[in-house]
Amino acid sequence: MSDQHSFETLAIHAGNTADPLTGAVVPPIYQVSTYKQDGVGGLRGGYEYSRSANPTRTALEENLAALEGGRRGLAFASGLAAEDCLLRTLLTPGDHVVIPNDAYGGTFRLFAKVAARWGVEFSVADTSDVGAVRAAITPRTKAIWVETPSNPLLGITDIAAVADVARQAGARLVVDNTFASPYLQQPLALGADVVVHSTTKYMGGHSDVVGGALIANDPTLAEELAYHQNAMGAVAGPFDAWLVLRGIKTLAVRMDRHDENATKVADLLTRHPKVDSVLYPGLPEHPGHEIAAKQMKAFGGMVSFRVAGGEAAAVEVCNRAKLFTLGESLGGVESLIEHPGRMTHASAAGSPLEVPADLVRLSVGIENADDLLADLTQALG
Repeated sequence: MSDQHSFETLAIHAGNTADPLTGAVVPPIYQVSTYKQDGVGGLRGGYEYSRSANPTRTALEENLAALEGGRRGLAFASGLAAEDCLLRTLLTPGDHVVIPNDAYGGTFRLFAKVAARWGVEFSVADTSDVGAVRAAITPRTKAIWVETPSNPLLGITDIAAVADVARQAGARLVVDNTFASPYLQQPLALGADVVVHSTTKYMGGHSDVVGGALIANDPTLAEELAYHQNAMGAVAGPFDAWLVLRGIKTLAVRMDRHDENATKVADLLTRHPKVDSVLYPGLPEHPGHEIAAKQMKAFGGMVSFRVAGGEAAAVEVCNRAKLFTLGESLGGVESLIEHPGRMTHASAAGSPLEVPADLVRLSVGIENADDLLADLTQALG
C-alpha cells in the first residue's frame, strides 16, 4: 500500500491484504502459537512462533507504521508494555529522561516506581515551555518524553521545537500520541524519534481491547525495539490485534465526531457558572491553542474542567452524570467522566505531577451532542 494514499484509505487498506487462500477481505485471526517449518530453519513466510511474529499482529503493525508515517510499527499487550519496552531499549542504568509535569499517572508510576529502581533518573519539566525542557537536560539525558495533548491537563507541546532541543542534546524525542491519534497529529513528521500509543483508546475505539504500540523511523532503532519486543514478550495477542485493526478502519470518521462534540461541550462548560476553567486546546484562550492549531488537524475529544466548589463538588459532578459513564480510560465511542485525582492519576499524588483536586476529565464520545450537553447541565446542577 503506497504511503501516497490519504489517511482514510490507509486506515482501511494498509496491512489489510486479502487472504490468499479464500479472498477474505478481513485478515484472519491467526489464533496459533507455532508454525510448521519447511525443513530445519525453513520458515514459511518468516513465522515460527507467535511471540516473535503472528500474521494478524503483522497486519496491525504494518497499518500502524503507515498511519504514523513510520518505518516500522510494533504492537504490544498494553500501552504501558510498549512504554516499558521503549525504556529498556533506549536506556541503561544511570541514564536520565525529561518527563512532562502532567504526564499520565501510569507513565509517572513506571518511571518513579519501576525504572528508578533500575537506576534510571528523571526530571520533571513543563514541556510546553521549550526553555524549561532545555534547562532540565543533563549530560546523561538520553530521552525527552512528551504527551501532547497531555493527560489530564490538555497541555500542548511544540513537537518540532522540542525535537530541535532533543537533537542538540543527542537525545531521543518520544511523543505519546494517544490523545490525538495519528489522524489528528503526526509526530514523526515533526521530528519525533518514537511515537507511543495506548491502542486501547482511540485506535481501538470501542472499549473492548487493551493494547499498545510503538512506531519508529530510524531502521536501527526499529530493529532494537523489535528485538526487545520479542525478548521481553509483552506482545499483542492475535484477537486483540484484530480488534485494534478493526477499530482503526473507522478512526477518521470517529475522530471527526469526537472533535465536533468536544467543541460543543467545551463551549457549554465555558459559559457555566459552576465551572471555574475549561482545559481544551480548541478554545482560543487555551495557552497552547496556536501551537495545537499548527500541528494538529483538529483538537480531539478530550476536555477537562475545574469545578467551582473544589474537590467535593467535582466528585459530585462525576457521581451525578448519567449518560457520561463514570469510568477510567478514554477514546471509546461512549462518553466517560472521571475524577483524575482519585482515579487515573492517584499514583501521582504528592508528586510534582499531582493533579488539581477540583479537576474533572471527560472523554467525549460520539453520541448525539444535545444529549451530552443535557447530561452535563444536570450533573453540574
